[in-house]
Amino acid sequence: MNVQGKVAIVTGAGGGIGFALSKALLAAGAKGVAMADLQADMLQASAAEIGGLAVPTDVTDEAAIQALLDKAEAEFGPVDLFVSNAGISPKPVRDDNEHWQQQWGVHVMAHLFAARAAAPRMAKRGGGKLVNVASAAGILMQMNSAVYTATKHAAVGLAEWLAVEWAPKGVGVSVVCPLRVETPMTSGSPDSGTVRDGVMTADEAAAAILEGIADDRFMIYTHPPAGAYWAKKASDPDRWIKGMTGLKQKLAPGTDG
Repeated sequence: MNVQGKVAIVTGAGGGIGFALSKALLAAGAKGVAMADLQADMLQASAAEIGGLAVPTDVTDEAAIQALLDKAEAEFGPVDLFVSNAGISPKPVRDDNEHWQQQWGVHVMAHLFAARAAAPRMAKRGGGKLVNVASAAGILMQMNSAVYTATKHAAVGLAEWLAVEWAPKGVGVSVVCPLRVETPMTSGSPDSGTVRDGVMTADEAAAAILEGIADDRFMIYTHPPAGAYWAKKASDPDRWIKGMTGLKQKLAPGTDG
């Protein structure tokens, strides 16, 4: 998709990748970008800085996602691109049931709600694009968090299903699987083996995502090594598990995942 002249929605846009991507979309000629985030004050400041439309939104609320789409279309016209980017990764890592439900809501159901709201409208108009930001943890793992690993795997699986479901109706789907990006969410996180592959800035990640959108790729890697790791994992899962077990013990002996 050529984003010039297009209307976009980006969730998790108050900072990090979402803010950087909103900024990059406007710089690339997007007609308008509706920026959504739960943190209203930060969102308002970020939107004002780059000329986006701030729409405070709880992405785990399906009605709120519908309202976000309505607001964006009332302001700019039909939405062509919906980037479901919001994510959470609390520190210290939590493993309680309440947080499993919270991450499921943000990392999985929010993508589903975005697709339910936007895809039918896009298909009716002849096309559009959904971009779900997952993580390399969704094709590999996050050694420090079972819930992050599981929900990001679910996000990738959902994106695959959405791609197959909506492609015949003219709606493209992409999933983004970054390794470590320098954002407030990753600040202070323990190394899970990703630092050795390079920590890129949010602006660099946004540029890679825009390139993937332009090329209409399903799987968008911000860090090329992620795809190579995925291929190695698929070719020999037993060897991969053994290697990751050793790496985890080397990085943090005696820790639980």
